This record gives sequence, C-alpha cells and structure tokens, in this order.
Amino acid sequence: MNYWLMKSEPESFSIADLKSRPKKTERWDGVRNYQARNFMRAMKKGDLAFFYHSSCAVPGVYGIVEIVRAAYPDPTAWDPENHHYDPRSTPERSLWDMVDVRFKREFKRPVTLSAIKTQATLKNMRLVQRGNRLSVMPVSATEWNTILKIEKFVASTPE
Repeated sequence: MNYWLMKSEPESFSIADLKSRPKKTERWDGVRNYQARNFMRAMKKGDLAFFYHSSCAVPGVYGIVEIVRAAYPDPTAWDPENHHYDPRSTPERSLWDMVDVRFKREFKRPVTLSAIKTQATLKNMRLVQRGNRLSVMPVSATEWNTILKIEKFVASTPE
C-alpha cells in the first residue's frame, strides 16, 4: 500500500462534503499540474491518503480517504463550460486524470500545518518543503505514522 496527501480548499470541497456524498465517494478531479497528475497515476485501489485543507484559516490534515478507483481520464478538461477546461486535452488524447476517493474517517481535531512543521521526523516531508504547492503528493510510511501519532495526541488533549 502507498500513502498520499491530497489538498483541497474547503470552500471548494471539504472532508465534510465528501462525507455527505452518496457512498461517501467522489471523484478527485481538476488536477492541472503534471507532477501531481503523475502521482495520481501511481495511485492504486486501496491506497490511503490524508485529506488536507489548504488556503484556509487552519490548514492541516482533517482526515483519511481511500483510493477506490485508480487514475482514469478527467472529462472536466474537455468541457468548455468547466473551470478546469484545457483545450489541449481531448477524449482521444487526455492530458489529465482523476481518481475516485472514499471517506474513511474524519479527525476529531485536525493535525495542523504548524504542528507538522514542529516534528523533526517530518522535516523532509514534501508538504513542508519550500515552494511546494502540489495538490497531490506521496507520503512515506514514517510520515504517515508520525501524523497518526500526532492526531492521537491532539485528539486526547483537552480543548
């Protein structure tokens, strides 16, 4: 199994939005960065990903999703009415892919970006690297387990 981190602005699509979908499943579309797309192409059914809220008051990991369908062509790229439209991409030669994700669980409290940055074991995580703005990125098993440990500590701490 591989681990991932997938970012979304909560005003566009949040973990609560995913949780409210039928079968708690939704396609993860609109990725328009080649490196992030290539990471999505490497995803396999059954992989797990952190759901990360970005560009918000408290950026951080808010829960976990499962990849339930591996990468396939993203039709939003072919729709001129869609804000993810890319005229270079066609159904015959798709440039962009998406995956389907299913809600696994929401954290009681998020693991914030500031908390992640304080962990020595996470200093090399792609998320905290200067200039990294990728919306999809791999997470090592060590990084995954460290964030889960932080989540347990945060969840057990009184508010």
